[in-house]
Amino acid sequence: MKIVVIGGTGLIGSKTVAILRQGGHEVVAASPNTGVNTITREGLKEAMAGTQVVIDLANSPSFEDKAVLEFFETSGRNLLAAEAAAGVRHHVALSIVGTDRTPENGYFRAKIAQEKLIKTSGIPYTIIRSTQFLEFLGGIAASSTDGNMVRLSPGLFQPIAADDVAAIVADVALAAPRNGIVEIAGPERAPFNEIVARYLKALGDPRAVVSDPEARYFGGRVEERSLVPLGEARLGRIGLAEWLCRSQARA
Repeated sequence: MKIVVIGGTGLIGSKTVAILRQGGHEVVAASPNTGVNTITREGLKEAMAGTQVVIDLANSPSFEDKAVLEFFETSGRNLLAAEAAAGVRHHVALSIVGTDRTPENGYFRAKIAQEKLIKTSGIPYTIIRSTQFLEFLGGIAASSTDGNMVRLSPGLFQPIAADDVAAIVADVALAAPRNGIVEIAGPERAPFNEIVARYLKALGDPRAVVSDPEARYFGGRVEERSLVPLGEARLGRIGLAEWLCRSQARA
């Protein structure tokens, strides 16, 4: 089967491409640096020829509210039009758990716009909404630092490892389209501030993590269940401790 992975050279994309190639599939790792650009449409028609499944893992180079919305709307429209013309049979897209529950977060609003384009495209689809990646814990801590303190909401958090995300994305891509949403999350659920505190402690980082119910997450207020699945979710296998061990071993 021919599968095109948009964003195929990124964190999740490179791992997904490797899994699918090991399974014997013809996989195109599509990104601007491999000659496929969903914004300019460069190489898009050629990449789609003979393709059965498209996995969209593209990400905006800017997280500014207007720029990120323009990116996902333009990329989504161009990609879905090329898929429709080529007769693609399954569109898989990676989104975020809680996108519809944190409207103040501009990035989340952009992902909702992307999801709407997919749902109305007429192409059979599966949207995978994932919790935050364990790989982003460092960036989250940095964005929430105030002096020598990290201020984070005590709302629930259930981060997932990129290896688990890629394995599930590959699995979903090979299954029948759901024409709906699948939610995925890590195996451990705990308050946001506690998970980041464990992460920083393991790294020997001296910053103190403070539980602050008013702390924003990239502009959005975090309620108790804003960032975790509310219903059934498919869980990854790698918890924080194992992920830290793997990360340190790789380093």
